[in-house]
Amino acid sequence: MRTTGLRSPYDKVGGLVFFGRLLDKIRLKAERRLPAEWETGVAVAADGRCVRFLHVTYESLEERTLQGGSDDEVLEWCFQCGRRPNNEEIQIWNAFMTKRGWRDDASDTLAQAKNGAGLSHRADIQTYFDLFDAAETRESARASANPL
Repeated sequence: MRTTGLRSPYDKVGGLVFFGRLLDKIRLKAERRLPAEWETGVAVAADGRCVRFLHVTYESLEERTLQGGSDDEVLEWCFQCGRRPNNEEIQIWNAFMTKRGWRDDASDTLAQAKNGAGLSHRADIQTYFDLFDAAETRESARASANPL
């Protein structure tokens, strides 16, 4: 387990979970500080879901992020170039993402990932977001986010 410099996927930018983490991954990769074994882009389930939700391409988001600006400015760019989800769509996005791996079609792969990270003994890790936080030595934000 190690700290990666990535924020928790539970942290929100403009009301959206995961978006800030995606920006962190883009920035750290450009700085060559993202762990070498980590993948980025649409091949990564959460990354791909996020850009598809916002109707932008990963490549264009990456380019815009590396031009600089705050997270909120990059998100506003997504809204202008892609789409601006309404409050209900954001609520659905957040609920889906914060619960991914908990009693759904990703439960088996989550169990495998927990095992691979040496965390199969941790009953408190019930979602991918929980796993990210635990594997990166953060206390899970699950209690405050209340995804279940």
